[in-house]
Order: sequence, then C-alpha cells, then structure tokens
Amino acid sequence: MEENSNQCAAESAAIPLNMEGESNDGEERDPESISLSQPLLRRNRTLSSSPLAIVGAKVSYIESLDYEINENDLFKHDWRSRSKVQVLQYIFLKWILAFLVGLLTGIIATLINLAVENIAGYKLLAAVSFIEKERYLMGFIYLAGANLLLTTVASVLCVCFAPTAAGPGIPEIKAYLNGVDTPNMFGATTMIVKIIGSIGAVSAGLDLGKEGPLVHIGSCIASLLGQGGPDNHCIKWRWLRYFNNDRDRRDLITCGAASGVCAAFRAPVGGVLFALEEVATWWRSALLWRTFFSTAIVVVVLRTFIEICNSGGCGLFGKGGLIMFDVSTVTVTYHMMDIIPVVVIGIIGGVLGSLYNFLLHKILRLYNLINQKGKVHKVLLSLSVSLFTSACLYGLPFLVKCTPCDSSLAESVCPTNAGSGNFKKFNCPDGHYNDLATLLLATNDDAVRNIFSTTTSTEYHPISLLIFFALYCILALFTFGIAVPSGLFLPIILMGSAYGRMLGIAMKSYTNIDQGLFAVLGAASLMAGSMRMTVSLCVIFLELTNNLLLLPITMIVLLISKTVGDSFNPSIYEIILHLKGLPFLDAHPEPWMRNLTVGELADAKLPVVTLRGIEKVERIVEVLRNTTHNGFPVIDDGVVPPVGLAVGATEVHGLILRAHLVHVLKKKWFLREKRRTEEWEVREKFTWVELAEREGKIEEVAVTSEEMEMYVDLHPLTNTTPYTVMESMSVAKAMVLFRQLGLRHLLIVPKYEAAEVPPVVGILTRQDLIAYNILNAFPHLTKATSREKGN
Repeated sequence: MEENSNQCAAESAAIPLNMEGESNDGEERDPESISLSQPLLRRNRTLSSSPLAIVGAKVSYIESLDYEINENDLFKHDWRSRSKVQVLQYIFLKWILAFLVGLLTGIIATLINLAVENIAGYKLLAAVSFIEKERYLMGFIYLAGANLLLTTVASVLCVCFAPTAAGPGIPEIKAYLNGVDTPNMFGATTMIVKIIGSIGAVSAGLDLGKEGPLVHIGSCIASLLGQGGPDNHCIKWRWLRYFNNDRDRRDLITCGAASGVCAAFRAPVGGVLFALEEVATWWRSALLWRTFFSTAIVVVVLRTFIEICNSGGCGLFGKGGLIMFDVSTVTVTYHMMDIIPVVVIGIIGGVLGSLYNFLLHKILRLYNLINQKGKVHKVLLSLSVSLFTSACLYGLPFLVKCTPCDSSLAESVCPTNAGSGNFKKFNCPDGHYNDLATLLLATNDDAVRNIFSTTTSTEYHPISLLIFFALYCILALFTFGIAVPSGLFLPIILMGSAYGRMLGIAMKSYTNIDQGLFAVLGAASLMAGSMRMTVSLCVIFLELTNNLLLLPITMIVLLISKTVGDSFNPSIYEIILHLKGLPFLDAHPEPWMRNLTVGELADAKLPVVTLRGIEKVERIVEVLRNTTHNGFPVIDDGVVPPVGLAVGATEVHGLILRAHLVHVLKKKWFLREKRRTEEWEVREKFTWVELAEREGKIEEVAVTSEEMEMYVDLHPLTNTTPYTVMESMSVAKAMVLFRQLGLRHLLIVPKYEAAEVPPVVGILTRQDLIAYNILNAFPHLTKATSREKGN
C-alpha cells in the first residue's frame, strides 16, 4: 500500500473523477458512465471530480474524513447508557494518550538528535583530520563517500518502503486536519522510515532539517496510539476502540504536531501556537489544554536527557545539543532609529521569501518529471544532490582567507577542529581560523548556533557570509523535493541568518543592534516571508532566544515580512498542497463565490442518489456497485405528518454513509418483510464503536439472489441530524460553514416546496467547493474573476 501513496512535494497532481463521494478501490472509473441515471447536463459542465493523486505511474485515492458526529440511534443509545464513571474514564484516557504522545515524541526526538550529532560530528572530525595531514583528496573522498552512503540509506528506504515519509509531512498534516485522509500517511512503516531517513539525510550534510520530520513523527505516534498500534496488529481493548474514529484521531494528531515542533525547538508554547495557527483547521479550549500538556511533557523529557548528556556520556551530544540560542544574559538595546534597519530586514525577508516560494515551485515541477521515471531515478537524483552538496561544503572554504585569532582568546578556544565552536582551523596555520569552514563544516545545530552568536562582530567576513548565503540558497532549492525526509525550517533559518548578519555588518555604524541579533531577525523575516507564520513564529524565536526584549522588533519584522510576501504568492505549504493535488479548503472564500449559489452548483452536478428508509437489498447493492458516493440521503414517502401538514408528506430522514451500508451487507442484517425494526434488534447486531470504523468494500461482499429480494431498515443507522442549507445560500457562506464544522457532506434542500421538486436537490462535498473545480464548471466566472483582479 505504501507505494501507492503521496510522496514528495512535486510528485502528484489532481485528476478529476467523481464528486460526491470518494473511491474505495484502486481502479480509475468514469463516474458519468457508471451513474444510475444519465446526466442531465453536458459532460464539461459536470462538477464531478474525486481527489486522485498521481505518484509516477501509480495512483492513490484520497478520501475525506468524517469529523461530524453521526447521530444515529446507536450513537444516542450509547451516550444515554454511559455512566458518569465511564464518561470520566473516557476523559481520563484522553489525557493519558496526550501524555504518551508527549513522552514518546520527546524520547524519539532525543534519540534522533543523539544519532545526528554523533554520526555527523565524528564524520566531520575524521574529514578534518585528513585536512590537518594535508591529504585533501582523501578528505573529500571520505566526506563525499560517507554522505553518499547516508543519503542512499535514507533515499532507498523512502523510495522502496514508505514514499509518504519523503518531504516534511507538514502539508499532509494540514490537509488531514482540514478533513482530507491522505493514505498511509501515519502508518508504522512511515514513522520508522521517517526516523531512520531523517537521521541519514541530516547526518549526510544535506541542506534540510529534522524539524518538519519531527512534526510528522509526532503525528504518527499520536495516530498509532489512537488506533491501538499498526493496522495489522491493533490492540482491540474496548475503551481504546472509542478513539478509533476520525474526530478523536484528529485531536490526537493535533497534539502530535504540536509536540513535534516543541521537540524541534524546545518551544512548548510555540508548538501549541504552531498547531493552532498553521496546521489545525478546527480548535477548541479542551484541545488547547491537552496540546499544551503534551508539549510540556516533551520539554521535561528533553531537559532530562540534556542534563544527562551534559556529563559527557552521550558522545558529541551535549557539546552541541538541540538548537538553543540563549541570549538572556545579553543586553539588548535599540532606539527609535533602529526601526529603520528592522523595517528593511522585514521587507527583504518578504521579497526573498516569496521569491524562494516561486523558484521552489518551478524546481518541484521539474523534479516531478524526473521522479515519474521510476525508483532508480529518484535515488539517483538524491545521490546527485548529495555529491554536489559535499563538493560545495568541502571545497568552498578553500576560497576564503584565513583570519588570525583574537589575542584575547585562549589557545584552546581559537582555533579548534574538535566539537562545537566559532573558530574552525580547517587548512589554516596555527593561530588562524577559517570562518566559512566554521559555518559549512559543522552540524546543522552548530551552524545555527555559530551564525547566531553575539559579540562576534569581526569573526565573519562579508565575503564568507555572501558565499554562505548564495550556497544555501542554491542548496535549499535543489535539496527539497528529493526522496528523503526533509524539513524547510533549517534551510530558511540558515539563509535568513546569513543575509541578516550581512545587513548588520553593512549598518553597524548606524545601529546598536548586535550582528547576532540581526541574524536572528533575518531568519525570522525569511521564515515569515516564506511560511507566512506570525504569532507562533514570534513565540518560537522568543523561546529560542530566552529574551523578551526582542519581542517588539521581532513582531515588527514578522508582520512586515508576511504582508510583503502575501502580496506576491501563497505560503510554501499552500504551494505544496496544490502540487500534491490535495483538496484543501482555504479559510477565506474567493469574492466571486458570493455571486454563486449552492443551488447552481447542484444543477451542475449529477442527480443526487437517494435511498428509502426501508430499502430493498438489491437496490443497495446496485447503488454501492455503480456509484462511488460516500453518503446517501434517506427519504421516506407517505409519512403520517404532524397536525397542519398534508397527508402523505415526504420526510428527509437523514444521511447514511457508504461504510454503514457495507457493514449491513457484510452482517446480513436483512428482513424478509418490509417493516421497521425495534431498537433492540439493531443493538444485537451493531455497536456504535464498530460503525465508527471505516473498513470493507462492496467488492468483498457476496449476496445471494434470495437475499437480493430481502429488505433493510436503514432508519437506525441513519444520521438523523445532517447539516442542511437552502439552495439560495451563496457558495462563499457554504464554504465557511463546511470548513469550520469539519463536514464531509452538506445537504442542499429546496427553497420552495412543490410536488415535482425533490426534498434534497443535491449534496455539497469538499471537491465542489474547490475554486479550481467551480471555475472549470462555470467558465463565465473566469472572466468575472479577471475583472475583479484588474479592478
């Protein structure tokens, strides 16, 4: 199953198939050729498209998630029958799972950091030892060979075992929390490959970070805990099964994403705000508390391991450790005139961030053509980038001049080639150091710590910083998108800090702000310009620096950078979501959507397929086999109405899901006569927890000819409280409702009652509300949109 899933940022695109439901099989079908009735409109006017992501020559269907509570008779009985003790057990178990998410994320993050610091550290020390002996060729062969080996391990694991482990994983998490089920994204295989691949890719010196993968790993841990383990070995404990539904799983994955950010930056509050601002679509106060609890556990675990490693028992870890730029002891002073360079760095960050997004989009489309050629080409692309990176990291420091050490520094401090430090000797004579080697031949965390260092106004030459900035711009563009786990945070931090420090050098006679703080502001500005985060990013940098005096200027930089970037293009995550073909619903509808009604959308679609409250088995089998819809309205004719209504009224009883119909057929819950069942009859056959699980396909069900003539009472399994809207509602308003409530189906009912008008005129699903699909179905809106942009 893994090879059929989404992979890198540019490996997939959306293909129109079917609209109201999502396919449960792996076979491409034309929905209009298999519909139960002929379409009333022309083919090119039909809003029928099911999300289908392409990975090379293989396909992977993407389904929506059922975040809405299915209030059928079984659900109502379950909650009525629960005692106060059982409700408290359910709440307590939520907190236990939040605790386990934080604990396991913290432990795995520590192990990843231990492995990266030691593998990369000892590799660099061995390469430098060749340089000290003036065996420069052997030094390069050793460094490039080690990097190629580590990259091969990471790439082969991703390509052959878990394609979904490639890339950062954050766009897919955003899509999942928005309501899109990306297949195999949170499996055990994906998590294991993500852990090993992150260690290999980061240790190989590639221009990528482990921050994005840690967010994905935290989400995988949360998902596996919620479902009781891997798909094939789930724990079937009764209380744990209550969490095996989309709604509770969403909350756990939100905790996991926040824990991953916290593990990457040691920023518990920043992790919570990241989940709230960047990845989560739906939020509530109870989730806020549990998310904060998870991040607090992560911080405790990380701090415990760091204290243990400070004694020297963790190899090179402890001398470098996690990224932490502590300037709490540094006096930060700035005046009103310092606002000018702060504004300048914010504008530069917005421009460069949007330019980076634009160029990366082009590179990812190019990589899509390469990756479609097969697994071998994916691995070769990764190895080519690794070899180029090794050549640049090893060769460029030879281009700069050696710098004499400051006489005030101790000999043990400058120069040195061992461990962390700002003064790498490299090929320099005694008493001199190579400032570019300090930045390039260091682990990722050490490189960030070195370029962020304060009171180092003379340690880095502008030429060295310019080379460093240009190199990491190139590497950041060509490294992201290869078939290895990769994060965007670190490349953007390194690029931003480089031009921030260069600006600090250029304006040192006009400002009192330290060059190291300029580097921090540069990194923040580029991240805001590319990722378009503000509040969470501000808190993350405050927790990194441990100095509240940076708050005012950091806020100004972030606001300016995001504003400038938004005027050019979307955020990098939105671009990746588009490239992957994930049907993500934006927070704000397009202005022209207010001029289109949901009734018009319904007219552009195939006629809605409905079922009767007591339906024949033959009809159910026919509907399931000949459509890919996921939900079907349940209609009752000739209902005895309340006083004041016409006799023989038509009732919209509710909505029944495809998965529930398959369960009915599997369990053979059939009636020989056409009648309503009693409440106890359905409870004997089904449980609410069982119906929350989405398993089974109609192709796996065998129904005899005798059973085809029997009946099924759908009333007990029908969600009697589906969300409905009038056909006169604007698409913009319906989209806001759909997104904020986390819906999968939205019934459209007629504004006027008439004999020839059906009680349900259509169903809105996620694909109906995607702007691209609407514009394809209504070409005249394209011209109107162009006029709006021109005005």
